[in-house]
Order: sequence, then C-alpha cells, then structure tokens
Amino acid sequence: MRVKVAVFGRQEVIDTLSEHVMDTKTELFPFIYTDAEEVYDLVEKAVMCDVYLFTSPLSYYYAKEKIDKKRLPAVHVAFDEYMILSALYHLKAGNGTSLPRLSIDLDDRQHVDAVIKEHNLDKSGFHVYSYGNDRVIDIDKIVFFHSNLWESGHIDLVLTSSVAVEDKLKEANIPVTRVKVPSANLLRGISEAKTIAHINQNTSTQIVSGYIRLKDYNTIQSKALAETNMSKLEALLDELSDATNAAVVQTSEDAFLVIGSKKLLDYITSNYRRFPLLAEAKEAIDGHVEIGFGLGLYVNQAEHYARLALESCEKEGGSSCYIVNERGETIGPVGVEKKFDSGKLYQALIHKARLNNELSYNFLDFIANRNNEPFSSQDLADFYGVTKRSAERTLGKLIKGEVIKAVGEEKPYLRGRPRKLFQINQ
Repeated sequence: MRVKVAVFGRQEVIDTLSEHVMDTKTELFPFIYTDAEEVYDLVEKAVMCDVYLFTSPLSYYYAKEKIDKKRLPAVHVAFDEYMILSALYHLKAGNGTSLPRLSIDLDDRQHVDAVIKEHNLDKSGFHVYSYGNDRVIDIDKIVFFHSNLWESGHIDLVLTSSVAVEDKLKEANIPVTRVKVPSANLLRGISEAKTIAHINQNTSTQIVSGYIRLKDYNTIQSKALAETNMSKLEALLDELSDATNAAVVQTSEDAFLVIGSKKLLDYITSNYRRFPLLAEAKEAIDGHVEIGFGLGLYVNQAEHYARLALESCEKEGGSSCYIVNERGETIGPVGVEKKFDSGKLYQALIHKARLNNELSYNFLDFIANRNNEPFSSQDLADFYGVTKRSAERTLGKLIKGEVIKAVGEEKPYLRGRPRKLFQINQ
C-alpha cells in the first residue's frame, strides 16, 4: 500500500529528502515554510496524508497542540547526540584544542547532558535552553536567552537548531552556528513515519512502541565493540520482529524503535517474569541494554510512554526493562521476579474463594507467570483456555472472597468498553 507522507520543512531540506527517497511505495507531499511558525497553519492542508513528518523539532512543537488535539500520526526528525557531537567536533577543529563556551537551544537538554557526561566535558562551558517543555514556542525568548549570556560575557558562541534564531542573532552581531540535520537523520525520520503509517493502516487495536538502546554506547573505548554490540542487538530485534510482526527502525547510532500491535502486546504481557529480549541481550551483548515499551491507543501516545519507560531504565545500574501502559502507569523492572506468598494465596483460594485444588493451583501458576502484575478477565480466560464468561465466574468468587482487588482499567481496542484490572490482595 502506498504511504502518503506530509513533510514540513524548508526548501533545502525538502530537496535533500527528495534526492534520497526513491521508494515507489512512498509519496512525499512537501509543505514548505520559511519560518517554522507557519507550520501551525500548514498542518490543516495535509488532510489527505497518512502521516506527518516534521524535519525540525521546533516546527513539530509549533504544531504540537493540533497534533495532540486531533491525534495526528506524527514524527519529528531527531536533534540527537550524534548531531551535537558532530557540531562540537567541527567547532573544536576550528578552535584549536579547546571548545568555545557555548549556549545551545534544542528540544530536549538530555541529549547535551548525555554528551557532556559520556565525554567528560566541563559542564560549566555549556548553557542549554530546552524548548520542549514550553507551553508556547517563543523565538524572542530563545534569542534573549542567548543574547543575555553573550552580553554578560558567559559564552563565546551560540549553537542553535533554528534558522529564525540564527538570523536574529546575526543581526545583533552575536557569533552563531546552526546545527544542520544530516541526511541520515532525515532518512530515519522517513523510515519511522512509514512504519507508523503502516501500523495505522493495518490495525485498530492497541499500539505498542519500544525503544531499545545500548547503555553508555559512546563510552565504550573500542568502536569495533560498540558496532558489534549494535549488530547483535539488531539481530535480536529482527527475530522479535519476525515473531511478532513488528517493525524495527534504527533511530540513532545507539538505539532502535520497535512498533507493533496485538502480537507484540501478547509477547510483552506474557513475559513479565522472564523477559526473553532482555535475557537474550544480557547474554549476547558485552555491555548493558535499556528497553522501554509504551502502550497506547495511537502511535504518538505509545511512543511518548515508551520514552518515559526508557527514562526509568536510566535510574538502573545495569540492563533493565520498563513498560508504561496506556494509563501512564509504570510497570517494572520487567524480568525481575516479584515475590508473593504462594502458601497464603493458596489458603485464601481454598477457604475464602472456595475454589477446588485444580483451579487453585492453576491460579497460582497464572499469577507466577504474569509476575504478579495486574490482569483482566480476558487474561485469565486465555491462560485457562476457557470462555470469558467462565473466567468472570471465577473472578466473581475471587472478588467475593477478597482474594483479589480491582486496581484500574485498560482499553486495548479503539472501540468498546474498557476492561477492569485486578491484582492479588497481598
């Protein structure tokens, strides 16, 4: 099926993309602007497109209010650690042995923080304006941030992600360099946009997104080892893709994005106790891996939750996996056994819920298999191999005997009533 991609960007960026995208199954619909602020109105003109690609983070954030309100399938080209490192390399090469004192504007300061940490740079030489959390994008506010630092003598140069900021700083005779988006990042953006479009065209069920990243990739002394680790990780994800019909996209030199629906969801919810992908990565890779999965009713929500899950991994010392479900609740670390008192639970099943021995032992297996995570009546029916009505009769006994308690709801389909979720009452 042909994918129609609305691409929002400046003329030179659109030209670069057009030169590289030769896929006959992908049709680009360019929406050209001279000022990123124009994107807010341009979005209304892309109604016939399957997915929206923003070639700069700033243009995406100008349109974010509409994207969220209309639940538009959208992705923006990453302003990532690779771009920052590349810019710093060129600055250092032109400035001798040391870096100039810098102020930088971008959507997420964690990319700068990661570069500073991984390369042991002096953080006092970096001043960062992160506009990703601003309720309203204000170019003058960003310009003031840079110009105030320049006039007070705290910086030698500005690195900006915005043409508008670059132009205004040049007018004020403030030295500025714009970080240009490499073709590789643009092509990754196209690949991710196509994946999102295909998922939306072929499913009406819950969406699953996952970010899988090599931890401390840039601190591995051997570049060959780092590349070998990425190759091994890619091979593991290809196997996951084949087993779950998920799509895999490399989003940066150290990370992959996985997008899928029902089969990938089943894989995740069936493996809370021992998460195979995490276990296999630990065994195959000489280093640590961070895995964050997000569940949502649409791709943007699932991706957002996947990023939040990945942030939880950053707090862990080694390899880890977290999940953020469609209610924004964090589950994990996954793959680490959650203990429960099986003896106490068995007694409650027999004496309070009045289940027979077979049902009681099966329920113990069910809770252990799910690693004591919340479950629905459908989960119970699938595990027992019975009808949902039969599972609901068992749930009724468990609730009446106060063996389990309601802990929330899930909505795994775009239409229909939400499912109640339960957990053992320990």
